[in-house]
Amino acid sequence: MGEKGEQLGVMPLVQARELAKKSNLDIVEVAPTSVPPVCRLLDYGKFKYEQQKKEQQAKKNQKITLLREIRLRPKIGDHDFNFKARIGKKLLADGAKLKVTLMFRGREITHPELGWKILQRMAETLADVGTLERQPLMEGRRMDIILAPIGSKPKVAKAETKTEVKAEAKPKVKTEAKAETKAEAKTEAKAKTEAKAETKTEVKVKAEVKTGAKEIQNAKT
Repeated sequence: MGEKGEQLGVMPLVQARELAKKSNLDIVEVAPTSVPPVCRLLDYGKFKYEQQKKEQQAKKNQKITLLREIRLRPKIGDHDFNFKARIGKKLLADGAKLKVTLMFRGREITHPELGWKILQRMAETLADVGTLERQPLMEGRRMDIILAPIGSKPKVAKAETKTEVKAEAKPKVKTEAKAETKAEAKTEAKAKTEAKAETKTEVKVKAEVKTGAKEIQNAKT
């Protein structure tokens, strides 16, 4: 293969070396198991540099999840338990997985149920930041569980709450505006009715005045 990946055909090694020398390139074996082996003419220094850059970029894009550990004892006191729980909560909040290991000594190994109760208590204490990924596993004198960080679920819940509040507030404004509109319409209608009644009264009074004046004039005549 040539520098740009083009096919140069099958040729003896001596001929390939001569071709590489003329082009000032190196011969790199890219498929040694094929028959015949596949080689490529390229600048090996440049090729190596590009490969290192690709590997570095891949490492940057790769999400690394650390596994941290806290250790407990079957006879651990409340103060020490709460102290270990605070450490575990911080590690989970930082995005690391947490391995909670319970160490047995001497005759403590004859009561594994005590160890399970302590591990269960720790899982329940850290339930707001971590979820149980692996059930208790007994290995020799150790029993452990693995907790995984919950992640960004609380943020999603917060966003949903804001949406609900906004949705509830909107109809309330419309209802109030509608009530005000109805009240204004009733007031205007009442004012029109009163104005109409006053007009009718004025017309009636005027008619009565005219009739009285006419009767007086006829009496004089």
